[in-house]
Amino acid sequence: MQKITSIGEILFDIYPDRKTIGGAPFNFIYHVIKLTGEGNFVSRVGNDENGKNIIEFLKNNNISAEFIQTDLLHPTGESIATLDEMKIPDWEIKAGTAYDFVELNNEVESLLSNKTDCLYFGTLAQRNVTTRQTIQRFFNGNTKCFCDLNIRQNFYTEDLIKQCITACNVLKLNEDELRLVNNLILKKNFDTYETPRALSEEYSIEQLCVTCGDEGAVIYKGDITNHCRVKIKNVIDTVGAGDAYAAIFCLGYLREWDIEKTNRLASEFAGEIVKINGALPSDTSLYERYIELINE
Repeated sequence: MQKITSIGEILFDIYPDRKTIGGAPFNFIYHVIKLTGEGNFVSRVGNDENGKNIIEFLKNNNISAEFIQTDLLHPTGESIATLDEMKIPDWEIKAGTAYDFVELNNEVESLLSNKTDCLYFGTLAQRNVTTRQTIQRFFNGNTKCFCDLNIRQNFYTEDLIKQCITACNVLKLNEDELRLVNNLILKKNFDTYETPRALSEEYSIEQLCVTCGDEGAVIYKGDITNHCRVKIKNVIDTVGAGDAYAAIFCLGYLREWDIEKTNRLASEFAGEIVKINGALPSDTSLYERYIELINE
C-alpha cells in the first residue's frame, strides 16, 4: 500500500457553543487513517492547553503524534466559525500560530524523503515562510503531490498558487477557487468545463476535481470527465465535507480506480459527513462500510 503523509494546519474550530479539532490537512489524514489504518501527519501545536488537548485527542484515536512539533513561542491555531443560513461556514483564521512554523527537522526530512509516496498539502499553512519552505522542499521530486487548494481569507499569493499547481499531480479545488486560479494564472475566458481542462493540460495535472457544493463534483482525467451529484437530506453542518471527499479522491488516485468509482465513493462519503456536527464523526462505525467499498 502506498504511504500517504499530510502536512499543514491542525487547529481548533471555535463555534459559539463548542470547539472541535480541525484543519483540512488533519481532517484529510484522519479519514485516511481510519479507512486504511495507515498515514502520517506533520504539524505543530503550541505549548498550551489547546496543544495538549490535540495531542491527547491523537493518542485516544490511535494516531501517531511523532511528527507533531511543539512550539514554545506561538499558540495552537484557532479558527472562529460563523455559519450562514445555508450552514456554510465563514472563517476568521488567526495568524501567527504554531502551524505556521513547522520546521524541517531530521525526523520530517526522513519521513518525507523515505517513507512517503504521496504528500498532501494546501495553501493556508504556507502563508508563513517557515512552513512553506518545509513543504516546498519536497516539490518536484519523486513523491506524488496531492494539492487541496483550500484558499482561506487573504492567505495566498499568485506565486504560491502557481507553485502548488506546478508541483501537484492531483489538484482539488472548488468553483470559486477555479475562477480565482483562472483570473490569476490562466488569464483566459472562464468556462466551467474548459477551464479545468486547460489548467490540467498546461500544468500536466493527472487528475483534477472541481467541487460544486450541492451540485456535486467533476473529476477531469485527460480527455475523460465524470460528474457525480449525491442528493443529501438532513444537512447539519458542511464543515469538513471537502476534506472527506479529498481522502477518498486521493485513495482512488493512488489505487488507480476509474474516476466514476472515485467520484461516486468520494461524493457519498462527503455526503455522510454533512449529516454530523463538525468534520470528524464521533461514531467511527461510519468508516466500516467504506472500508469494505474501497477494498472491493
